[in-house]
Amino acid sequence: MTSPIRLVVVTGLSGSGKSTALHALEDLGFFCIDNLPILLLPRLLELGAHTTEDISRLALVLDAREGELLHETPAAIERARSDGHIVDVLFLDASDEILLRRYSETRRRHPLADSGSIEEGIAAERRKLAELRELADQIVDTSILNVHELKAAVQDRFTGTAGEVDMSVTFLSFGFKYGLPPQADIVLDCRFLPNPHFDPELRPHTGLDEPVAKYVLDREETLSFLHRVQDLMSWLIPLYRRERKAHLTVAIGCTGGRHRSVALASHLGTHFETTLGNNTVGVRHRDMAK
Repeated sequence: MTSPIRLVVVTGLSGSGKSTALHALEDLGFFCIDNLPILLLPRLLELGAHTTEDISRLALVLDAREGELLHETPAAIERARSDGHIVDVLFLDASDEILLRRYSETRRRHPLADSGSIEEGIAAERRKLAELRELADQIVDTSILNVHELKAAVQDRFTGTAGEVDMSVTFLSFGFKYGLPPQADIVLDCRFLPNPHFDPELRPHTGLDEPVAKYVLDREETLSFLHRVQDLMSWLIPLYRRERKAHLTVAIGCTGGRHRSVALASHLGTHFETTLGNNTVGVRHRDMAK
């Protein structure tokens, strides 16, 4: 093999957003294939590793449409990893209620509801995909995500290329009242800090504005928290990089995602830009505008 391929296997329940995830990966430059017969995967990886075309990043949708061949998927993934390829398995899920609603809105037929109800099809699909769910490197519940949020979550996670030494790190602020970010690898809670929301002069501002940033950052407990987080991340990042992890999302949450978490995520992003390089660090504020 001349070079390793970064392979993302997208799987999960019908109606959970696999097509959206695949389109998001295609926009990142991945070579994408929907419903590839799993027995062709070794040949595809062999061709990709030796071709003159740039197929260093490959994304596949593998799901219940594989039929009886689905049970071959774990062995095929293990073989790809043993051959030196970088493989991530992304499993998309959603609640039965949400899946039923989506099928009702689209009026599509469930692939496993040949002679029964959609509910029976969903239950059968969950059973068939149970082994793949256990293999997943990340499980994303798309129940509360719209297509734009799912696309952002997928693109946040899979921005690296095969064989990279450096790792992309995103510091993501969010509000707990809006739910946990599904792409988060590490979640930090900063709700122990005083909340600028209760100061009438600070409430209209965000953590990007100097008065709020000063209010949040100029505290002994904040400085102690940041010192510990910086030490932890400085220790963890080389270990994740050693495992060839391409992207790490560190989510920092407060109540509404406008003040405390924004100030801390911005501060941490600035700090690690000086140690990791500007091209490997990003900062996003999911709920700041809400």
